Amino acid sequence: MGLFDKDGDVPAKVEEAKKNVDFQKNRYEVVLHTTMGDIRLELFPDIAPNHCKNIISLAQIGFYDGIIFHRVVKDFVIQAGCPEGRGTGGPGYKVAAEFNNRLHEPGTLSMARTQDPNSAGSQFFLCLNKVPFLDRQYTVFGQSADQTSLDVILKIGAVKTDAGDRPQQDVTITKAEVITSPL
Repeated sequence: MGLFDKDGDVPAKVEEAKKNVDFQKNRYEVVLHTTMGDIRLELFPDIAPNHCKNIISLAQIGFYDGIIFHRVVKDFVIQAGCPEGRGTGGPGYKVAAEFNNRLHEPGTLSMARTQDPNSAGSQFFLCLNKVPFLDRQYTVFGQSADQTSLDVILKIGAVKTDAGDRPQQDVTITKAEVITSPL
């Protein structure tokens, strides 16, 4: 369970935070400070503005602080963003798909969802390898910003897991930080 107060006000807090996100004036990165190192994420607002606003806003309100990577599949993905830590929870709202031509490659940031393409919320995954069957089926909205970040992603992707792809020892996002730079 994350440290964020899951009091049902997440949708309202996210909507309020979104009001301050301006892609015309600023460039945004999200840094996931994890128990295994920092992952700096470059965002792609030109192809998935709503998904970028969503992760920025969730990070700004502290939603991801204390949340675990609940799913690690070797040579495939690492997944986080579930407030319950089981892969079944979300923020209390959905984000419509913004499919695009960006490929799912090592370090790609993409949004998790159910069978409904418009069911994304707070869960995201980072690719460990090329995963072509996900291309244009899931919304790509960012990428690891540097080799150090990709190395941390790959290190998390190598942890020992149980039969349900859950790490045997929790890997936690201790804090998600938004870095804003004027254009």
